[in-house]
Amino acid sequence: MSRVRQPPLVTGISPNEGTSWTKVTIRGENLGTGPADLVGLSICGHNCLLTAEWMSASKIVCRVGPAKDDKGEIIVSTKSGGHGTSTVSFKLLKAEKIGILDQSAVWVDEMNYYDMRTDRYKGISPLSLRPSNPLGIDFDKGKVPLKDLEALFPGVSGEFTSENFSATWYLIENHSVTSFDQLRMAASNLKKQATKKNEGSLAYVKGGLSTFFEAQDALAGLMELGSHDAGRQLESFQISYTSAIHQRLESDGTERVEGSMTQRLENVLNRASDTADTLFQEVLGRKDKADSTRNALNVLQRFKFLFNLPLNIERNIQKGDYDVVINDYEKAKSLFSNTEVSVFKKVYAEVETRIGALKILLLDKLLETPSTLHDQKRYIRYLSDLHASGDPAWQCISAQHKWILGLMQNCKEEFINYQRVGLGAIALDLEGDPRPSAFSRIRDTAPLNKGGILHTPRHSTWHYETPQQVQFVEKLSDVVIGQLPNFWKLWISYVNGSLFSETGEKSGQVEKSKKNARQRQNDFKKMIEEVTHRLVKLVRGALLPSTLTELELRLYGGWENKTELTGPWLTQVIHIVRIIFEALVALEIPNDLLQVIQDLLLELRHHCLLVTLHHTAEDVKRVAEKEDWVVDNEGITSLPAQFEQCMVQMLQSLKEPMETKPGEVNILQLDQDQASELCVDIIKVFINCLEQLSTKTDRDIDTSRMSVDQASPNLFSGIQEDFCPTLEQRLLIILSNCQYLEKHTFLNLAEHFERHGFTGTEKITRVTVHAVKELDESLFDAYIERKSDPIVGSLEPGIYAGHFDWRDCGTPTGVRNYLKEALVNIITVHAEVFTVSKDLVPRVLSRIIEGVAEEMSRLMQCVSSFSKNGAIQARLEIDSLRDAVASYLSSESHASFKQALEVLPQLHNGADKKLLEELLNKFKSSMQLQLTCFQPSNVQPVKR
Repeated sequence: MSRVRQPPLVTGISPNEGTSWTKVTIRGENLGTGPADLVGLSICGHNCLLTAEWMSASKIVCRVGPAKDDKGEIIVSTKSGGHGTSTVSFKLLKAEKIGILDQSAVWVDEMNYYDMRTDRYKGISPLSLRPSNPLGIDFDKGKVPLKDLEALFPGVSGEFTSENFSATWYLIENHSVTSFDQLRMAASNLKKQATKKNEGSLAYVKGGLSTFFEAQDALAGLMELGSHDAGRQLESFQISYTSAIHQRLESDGTERVEGSMTQRLENVLNRASDTADTLFQEVLGRKDKADSTRNALNVLQRFKFLFNLPLNIERNIQKGDYDVVINDYEKAKSLFSNTEVSVFKKVYAEVETRIGALKILLLDKLLETPSTLHDQKRYIRYLSDLHASGDPAWQCISAQHKWILGLMQNCKEEFINYQRVGLGAIALDLEGDPRPSAFSRIRDTAPLNKGGILHTPRHSTWHYETPQQVQFVEKLSDVVIGQLPNFWKLWISYVNGSLFSETGEKSGQVEKSKKNARQRQNDFKKMIEEVTHRLVKLVRGALLPSTLTELELRLYGGWENKTELTGPWLTQVIHIVRIIFEALVALEIPNDLLQVIQDLLLELRHHCLLVTLHHTAEDVKRVAEKEDWVVDNEGITSLPAQFEQCMVQMLQSLKEPMETKPGEVNILQLDQDQASELCVDIIKVFINCLEQLSTKTDRDIDTSRMSVDQASPNLFSGIQEDFCPTLEQRLLIILSNCQYLEKHTFLNLAEHFERHGFTGTEKITRVTVHAVKELDESLFDAYIERKSDPIVGSLEPGIYAGHFDWRDCGTPTGVRNYLKEALVNIITVHAEVFTVSKDLVPRVLSRIIEGVAEEMSRLMQCVSSFSKNGAIQARLEIDSLRDAVASYLSSESHASFKQALEVLPQLHNGADKKLLEELLNKFKSSMQLQLTCFQPSNVQPVKR
């Protein structure tokens, strides 16, 4: 369910006051989702929607119209939010009235200006001549709110020029507190105005003829009595009245005498008119020019949307705002497509030209490859909204089909060209990682708990690269699987009509598209068929060229590498082809088209089975030669991972080629017992390899095979290519490998066995775990013997160095050096073990400390007697040793230290206990740094 939008809210306007046509910026919230969403904008009650320019959901720019209210709210209405509210108001300033001859620094609004010649207000529009006060009495407004009037009189207005004028509204709004006498006077004024309109101008003139002649005689007398200048002025006054009478009489035919008084008056007035025109020609010319300019500006302002549209279209196209262009075009089309105004026709023709260029641009973008499905749908919708000719959707489908076929063929040509120029594999990543990227899918189906690095068994021709045929099939699958889904989705959208917008649905384009799709179903099926056959022939040309004809070999073959692929690579190819097959099944390809892929899979499975069984045993026998003694953070080398990898690949090679997928043929049912025995024998071979590695001397180790795997981050920073581990380091590394085999590798293999349907999995696990435990115990005893005996043997000479006597010794001053040396030796062992594997540290140190504790207990029991100082010294050294290695004490160590302390005399004196405690603290303080390694920690081991 879509979220309901909040109504618009205006919170600011800048400037907040000004005259009509002032440009203002409105700010607020929820002001619309776009230009098309804005349906209403009024300031002080005047509709300003025509001049509105939507900028964002919080900003609108417009011009204030000639509102009737001096101050009012700013109301915004949108389709999504409805009628809005405002927290601010705008004050409309009235322009000052300026005469026609007065200079002004501002634009004069002559919609209602004062004409000094007629002594009245005059406007351009006939509406401006309406009386500002039709009743002829003073306004006496009450305090009735405008909202209450709108509620009382819906659909009408108090504006007397409105078509829906309501006299009741007008009286309540302007004369709610006016007295009855005043209202009666207003009614009388209305009657007089109606009477004057009914009387003609001719009757009015004839009714005043007597007054005119009396004034004429009086003026003639004044002219004879007055001065010459006064007479001229009076004559001018006389002529003005006489001319008016003369024109009326002449028009009625009552007087037409040459040389009469009226004729002379007419001649005088004509000359006066010519003189006036000469005097005011410049002023009137400026006024006419100003009028024409004002009219032109009014037209530009009113229809600025159309005049700015060509430039706005160009700008929005450059910005990629095609939705805005289409909305503006639809708006202009609805308003001006049938216009008869020449200037509008010219501008609209320019708009159509820009839209035509846009159609070409969108079609070019639609047919560009590569392109995302989202962009394709978007461009098709744009073209449909613009009513582009042809069928853009089918044009896009045809272009995508040709592009996919071209990609497949170019993929083969690319690999063959690289093969011919001898550049080797082209699928290596940027880091130079030699491992095949295609094995990422094998890791998904048979994950390794350790490392995540999967190597193929290295035969004599293995050179840190995936075979080009495998790379080619993988790349080919990426092309097919990567492009066909979008190709299919585009077709589905074309069939169901979802490519078009609401405008397209209304115009009938959806039904037209569905009809075209039904007619072109067979054509689309042929496109899929061509892709399928192209795929099969390209794979056969790379892996099974003998199955193609000579003509097909020239088109789809050309591979020069004749090296036979090993089982894992063939298994990978089968896996990839099956993935492609499943993708084609999802596209509902007819069964006759799928049969060609089934035939290809059958031949590949049979070939893979024969090759895999031949190489597995040989690879495991040579696994010891690959030991490089490089350990990771868990203290193991790549040997267990390589062994597990060989076993996993063997199981996969035996399982996947024989796995019968829907529609496939079962090749062979292997003897499960024989397979289990074979697995046990292969694992025992690997355990024997570990034992042989532990017994080799330094001269037997071939350092030329040792290398640093630059692609692995878990390496010692200091290891060089000529690194050769000592015997003790080899023992530790193999011990760590044995532990990993027991805890991880064998369990992983058991899961793989069960997953692949092998019987006797428990027997395989039990036999192999027993064998590796025997090897582990043997290697551990050998390492302890080499490390523990020197430490234990140095205790007795160190205790009695310098003819030390427990019965006759001075006051203890601290732990003696022999014990410190023993701890340093233990620390050295700790460092050596921790460097290889921190998991081995507790096991090794506990066994060494057991020997040290047992030796200390024996030595204390051999002492016949202790002096007080001797007892303090012995207790100090035993407590210091026990506290230092407390984290690695076993039950045997605890018992040995307890026996040693029981032999010593008890300390009853408080001063002796205090001295013992001070010396013990002194020892811990002085050896704090050295003893830190004995503290429990989760820190990763430090590399050599």
